[in-house]
Order: sequence, then structure tokens, then C-alpha cells
Amino acid sequence: MADVKFEEALQRLEEIVRKMESGDMALDESLKAFKEGMELSRLCMKKLDEAERTVETLLKEGDDIVTAPFVTEKEHE
Repeated sequence: MADVKFEEALQRLEEIVRKMESGDMALDESLKAFKEGMELSRLCMKKLDEAERTVETLLKEGDDIVTAPFVTEKEHE
């Protein structure tokens, strides 16, 4: 599952959540979906952590890491 892209994992996780929220799943199916969802959630968190470390490395100045909050276009308005 490590070769799954972040966007694909997030999309699948959203599908699982929608299906579970519908309440139409049997217990066994719900447990299987929950397990997959947890794995996908961990994968997404890992990829986000890696991206954050990459950004911090790119912002490195000398021996100090300079971090700045990420500002979206909406926040500029």
C-alpha cells in the first residue's frame, strides 16, 4: 500500500467514510472497511509528515530551520 499516492488514498478513505456513514454495511464489512480506513489514514499522515519535512528542509537557512505557516489563496483575500 506504500506505493499508493496520497490523493488516491484520501479519495478511497472518503469513499469508505461515506459508505460507513450510510449505515448499510454488515458488521463484518464495517470492520474490514474500518481496518482499511485506518491503514489509509496512517498512510496519508505519513505522506503529509514526509511532505512537511521536505518543505522544512527546503526552507533551511544555515543550521536553523525556518518555518512559516502555509497561507492559502483564500487567506490572502
